[in-house]
Amino acid sequence: MQNFGYERAGTVEEALRQHGATRENAYLAGGTTLIDLAKLNVMQPQKMVDVNRLGLDKVETLPDGGLKIGAMVRNSDLAWNATVQERYAVLSESLLAGASPQLRNMATTGGNLMQRTRCTYFRDNLSPCNKRQPGSGCAAMDGVNRGHAILGTSESCIATHPSDMCVAMAALEATVLVQGDKGERRIPFGEFHLLPGDTPQKEHDLLPGELITYVTLPALAAGTKSYYLKLRDRQSYEFALASAAVVVRTEGGRIREARVAFGGIGTKPWRSKEAEAVLHGKPVEEKVFRAAAEAALKNAKPHKENAFKVELAKQALVRALQTVTA
Repeated sequence: MQNFGYERAGTVEEALRQHGATRENAYLAGGTTLIDLAKLNVMQPQKMVDVNRLGLDKVETLPDGGLKIGAMVRNSDLAWNATVQERYAVLSESLLAGASPQLRNMATTGGNLMQRTRCTYFRDNLSPCNKRQPGSGCAAMDGVNRGHAILGTSESCIATHPSDMCVAMAALEATVLVQGDKGERRIPFGEFHLLPGDTPQKEHDLLPGELITYVTLPALAAGTKSYYLKLRDRQSYEFALASAAVVVRTEGGRIREARVAFGGIGTKPWRSKEAEAVLHGKPVEEKVFRAAAEAALKNAKPHKENAFKVELAKQALVRALQTVTA
């Protein structure tokens, strides 16, 4: 680990001033990813600005029935929040499926949004990795890539986005609120994380120095149900091989609204508009679910060790839809 400066902020304005409009510094919340990567010298911030005292730790119901989640709300607190469990079950389930209780007690909402890939080539600090060192190559292309992405990949990167929470938020159409030296911005969740393209080192839409302050969730129509299904090698403390977050409203035996997102298979939390288009207005039937799954994975690009993810993701979606509409 390299030496770094440390400052503790008491307000958002103070945090922005201490950090500055630069990518050389980092905001420190729970530190469950940042500290690991700093120890490995994958990330080498010149200064860490501690934001644990900013007070962004509340979950509030909005006047329109939506939800406002502070960036410092711990994953455990969010997962067990009564309103989240009642109205946004998919979010609670995704959080409880992730990491371990100890990590969930430390990890924050904002930090989870900034979570970086667990690709071993990215983290070993030795192998070629365009995400860590642009232009060096991608060792995963011809290496061990069983856990890597099959959607949203490029010639430069096939690293999988690791978050469970973000998959649920993609399906819920969340909005990310950020604060910077030019004021507040609202970023639709689907635009927050970026596809790798030929610049895989650019992972999100934040400008230098911007700080995540809140995430908002829209109100859901009466009768809407949601569910998160995670398939993995073992039941606890394991990243998804494939996961599905579904938000569905049915009426008269037909699907009136449906939102679908995948985890474990995309280079970002993967919203599937293709699956949603197939589901909209159709009867609640398994053959419809399977058609939606086929549409969702139509453009998958598997590699030598992860072709099984195509069928696994299809099964995850079908099973999730069966569960939420049962």
